[in-house]
Amino acid sequence: MNDEQWMTRAERLCRARQVRLTPQRTTVLRLICEAERPLSAYEILDRMPIGKRRHAPPTVYRALDFLLEQGLIHKIESLHAYVSCHHPEHPHASQFLICIDCGRVNELCEQGIEQQLREAVDTAGFHTQRPVVELLGTCANCRRNHEPG
Repeated sequence: MNDEQWMTRAERLCRARQVRLTPQRTTVLRLICEAERPLSAYEILDRMPIGKRRHAPPTVYRALDFLLEQGLIHKIESLHAYVSCHHPEHPHASQFLICIDCGRVNELCEQGIEQQLREAVDTAGFHTQRPVVELLGTCANCRRNHEPG
């Protein structure tokens, strides 16, 4: 799915949920979707178009909070950065493969992992606020690039 199709999907989801995807929120979401790697809040702020006034960090953080609430993006906790969600229609535990060489992140949606985590959490009597699994390593492309010729 390309960026425009993803943005149309996000707009449709917000309308169905009766929440407003403001121009500010749209800009932040578009920047995240177009990025090749996760972006921090300050990287997003630096990429914001300069209009009549300079954007302030709280403006970006409010947009990020909204996008997180709607499930349109995920926060990569270990990087303090944000990526778009591949499955925004339904809430799910986030599972990510994070390449420490190129910085790219792949989202997984493995029901088995999610179910096992839910069972372990329930057994422990623990309540999760934002279940996230992050696996750090090297992606296939970077591994190929590092192999001796």
